[in-house]
Amino acid sequence: MKLIPIDAGNFWLDGGAMFGVVPKVVWSKHYPSDENNLCNWALRSLLIDEGDRKILIDTGMGNKQEDAFYDRYKLSNKNQLLASLKQNGYEPTEITDVILTHLHFDHVGGAITQSEKGDLVTSFPNAKYWVSKSQWEWATHPNPREKASFLMDNILPIQECGQLKLIGEEFPISENIYARIFNGHTIGQIIPYIKYKGKTIAFMADLLPSVAHIPLAWIMSYDVQPLQTLEDRKRFYKEAIQDDMIIFLQHDLLHEACRLQETPKGVRVKDTFTLQEFFK
Repeated sequence: MKLIPIDAGNFWLDGGAMFGVVPKVVWSKHYPSDENNLCNWALRSLLIDEGDRKILIDTGMGNKQEDAFYDRYKLSNKNQLLASLKQNGYEPTEITDVILTHLHFDHVGGAITQSEKGDLVTSFPNAKYWVSKSQWEWATHPNPREKASFLMDNILPIQECGQLKLIGEEFPISENIYARIFNGHTIGQIIPYIKYKGKTIAFMADLLPSVAHIPLAWIMSYDVQPLQTLEDRKRFYKEAIQDDMIIFLQHDLLHEACRLQETPKGVRVKDTFTLQEFFK
């Protein structure tokens, strides 16, 4: 079994939106921004190679939207996901499973591509696409607050191509991977847990975007149920500290992974590292 971080590019979002009620004078000490208050964020996926199964978690922003869309977010490279897979020796046809933590455009965009004929088709034609049932129902009937994050050409073709697999509250994807549901950021967000070399690695998606977001109150303005995020983080933190879990960070440009610890000020980062450094 191999774990391979996959670079799907990086993009820029407003720091105020990313840190919610935390004022810039505070959060800017922990995460850099430019003169326009924009912060540079990673689009970091993870490939789990189990031999007979190649399981990809999340797919970045994709390459099929108009240039103006990518320019708005200053995406570094709209073809980076497939390029990174190829650099690591994998072709799209080899991917057997895609776990979509949720269906916001920066997590699902690369799941669908446009064919030479102009049709919308799955980027990984031999893969099962795993989505939580509650997220699918939520995303396909979007509310006005989240509607701009759910692009139907990223979502509906998965079902139309017959590759959609819906899961409930907790579900084993493979012998080494199981999925749990955490709400708050959106409804039905999957957090995958990976068993590897005696450790548990949690792919954090938007439950914890970066090391800077570890303090409980540092919750994104994008979260539809921020108090639920707070409660779900509490639940996760307790388990993560007890099990000395490895936190794999999808959006932190500065840190790939970390561990947590309890301190007099609350839960804080214990240490940061890459998976390669930790398991060398």
